[in-house]
Amino acid sequence: MAIPETLAATWMTAALEEAQQGFGEGGIPVGSVIGDPRTGEIVARGHNMRVQNGDPTAHGEMSAIRNAQRRRDWHELVLVTTLSPCPMCAGTAVLLRFKQVLIGENTTFAGAEQWLLDAGIEVQVMQHAGCIELMERMQRERADLWAEDIGL
Repeated sequence: MAIPETLAATWMTAALEEAQQGFGEGGIPVGSVIGDPRTGEIVARGHNMRVQNGDPTAHGEMSAIRNAQRRRDWHELVLVTTLSPCPMCAGTAVLLRFKQVLIGENTTFAGAEQWLLDAGIEVQVMQHAGCIELMERMQRERADLWAEDIGL
């Protein structure tokens, strides 16, 4: 079941705010929130902290998941991310049995979306202009950091 457009927009705006914060800190501009479609609430937020913390696993999705702490309702929640998730983040979404993953954009980086689909997770891609613009800015202004993060 698709996430209602207004709720998807609200959650993606929050994830984009996280991405902008990460970029402002000198990091990779990927933000994430975890939403509860039962209530519409955001239960956790995070942004990529790989550069800031020197931790290669501190992706935006992983930060939001860590901030959500221990839960038993992952299968009822939606993982929202500004960028198509890498294999590590997609694998964690599969492991935790997220119900859905809402992706801001996959034009600048096509992640492991098929893995999510193969695991029965619903994937919705918005091609959000703000997410695309921020990642394109990152690629232009910090090409060396982009290459380091993506492993080119």
